[in-house]
Amino acid sequence: MRLSNRNKASVYNFVHTLLMMLAIFGIAAFLLNEYRFKAVGKESYILLIVPLILLAVFHLNGRQIFEYDSDGEALNFKNRNIIPFVDRPLHDEFPKYKLIGYEIVRIFFVKRLYITISSKNSGSTILKYEISYLSQKEVNDLKLSLNKVVKTNKEKND
Repeated sequence: MRLSNRNKASVYNFVHTLLMMLAIFGIAAFLLNEYRFKAVGKESYILLIVPLILLAVFHLNGRQIFEYDSDGEALNFKNRNIIPFVDRPLHDEFPKYKLIGYEIVRIFFVKRLYITISSKNSGSTILKYEISYLSQKEVNDLKLSLNKVVKTNKEKND
């Protein structure tokens, strides 16, 4: 099964650009109000705080693009940001038989996928992916596919 939200990258770029412009205009309006016009009192801080909070929430949600491929004998996970220099993209590929389990954690508007795989060195390793930007249908499809692999692995080990 293949799952990808790469086709939504242009929407995420647009939202990011809009938030950046909103933040820049907010800072400019705040500075003009403070040093030149003095039209708005203490409420001028809203021009500064709201766009910066929205931009922070956008970035704290994590990497926007998530790709999953379970075709063949390997599981392939890719997780990257729309802005290449913000953080390193994640790319992991491992055989299906190494998958021990998974967990999806939701905290407010943030969703994370934790994959546990068997490892020769330490017994097991946990890989973390940000899936906040996946729709509920995509998350359900991902769960279905991972459940299938975990179930197959448990049957082989028993």
